[in-house]
Amino acid sequence: MLELEAAVDRILAAIPPPVAEEIPVEQCSGRVSINPVMASIDLPVFDNSAMDGYAVRSEDLHGASPANPARLQVCGRISAGETFVGTVVPRCCVRIFTGAPMPAEADAVVMQEDTRVCPDHAGLIEVLDVVEPGENVRRRGEDVKQGEVIAGGGIRLAAAHIAVLAATGVARIHVGRQPRIGILATGSELLSPGQPLKPGYIYESNRAMLSALVTETGAIPRLYPLVVDTAEATRSALGQALDESDAVLTSGGVSVGEFDFVKSVFAEMGGEIGFWKVSMKPGRPFVFGRVEGKLLFGVPGNPVSAYVTFLLLVRPALLHWQGSASCALFSHSALLADPVSNPGDRRHFLRVRVNSDGTVSSAGAQASHCVGSLAQSNGLLDLAPGANLAAGAEVKVIRF
Repeated sequence: MLELEAAVDRILAAIPPPVAEEIPVEQCSGRVSINPVMASIDLPVFDNSAMDGYAVRSEDLHGASPANPARLQVCGRISAGETFVGTVVPRCCVRIFTGAPMPAEADAVVMQEDTRVCPDHAGLIEVLDVVEPGENVRRRGEDVKQGEVIAGGGIRLAAAHIAVLAATGVARIHVGRQPRIGILATGSELLSPGQPLKPGYIYESNRAMLSALVTETGAIPRLYPLVVDTAEATRSALGQALDESDAVLTSGGVSVGEFDFVKSVFAEMGGEIGFWKVSMKPGRPFVFGRVEGKLLFGVPGNPVSAYVTFLLLVRPALLHWQGSASCALFSHSALLADPVSNPGDRRHFLRVRVNSDGTVSSAGAQASHCVGSLAQSNGLLDLAPGANLAAGAEVKVIRF
């Protein structure tokens, strides 16, 4: 059996390099940027007002207070999208609104709330407070400077990236092409949700679960009909999915049982099994293979095993395929709320819950068929063989 890290390395080494495609920036959420993107302009583009008020020369307001207001002549008005062609001379000001460019020689903005109109002199205002140079002014380039990297290469783009890209005038961006992933589930005992449940049958959940996980990576899932446990049905379904996809993700049929046909049928089709079995629990019977430029990921049929092996083995591959520089799940330290142990000889990835107080506890039953505890979990605890950890021990939690 391979250790997990060795299995991941083998998979990533077999993944083809990303293929770039150009898409509109508003469609790039969740996609992976291929190259760094540099700002072509400063942000802000020009000095502008941070609020509604009056653009002033701060030196004109020395000593201003409610009891001793400074009187200024209003010599113009600027709204956002307009410019002021004149210059603010001593003892004058310009009415200004949020986002409007600062007029020449003005170095601060007085909030509207700190002023009042002179009752006895039209065109004059009284300023009731002092301001410092630069107060309430957004300076050109204080946020982003021209030439600065605003979206690095190999990162998954999110709404915040879209904001800065669009704000600097980027309309289109090069991202990694999304691999198409065919999803098969094998098992003669399986029924699709919504059908009447017959004796001895169970509802199949892996395709929907794996489709959601594939979508979260940015790849494109395609679900195929359920496959009964015969070599003929497996061969037909696997052949169609390989023809129509970049990779096929199967659940079930990868162990050593009499009705497990995925590995043997794949080999008959000319496929090369890269490895089978990973030293981990849950999820030991995991298959990775290649055939004519297409890839096979075979996860176990038990839903928790399928979930965990996808996160730790398939997810990194799909992100790497799109050009992501970081493929590992986020992890952090936490303190155990209760003792845990692993009496087995394989690493056990326990389903855990990180609590609001920062402690971590078991999410419930750890058997690989127990999806109830999976739904209650938000992380995995990598527990070494033979480990016995007491409550309060510091552990690393893999989050999902």
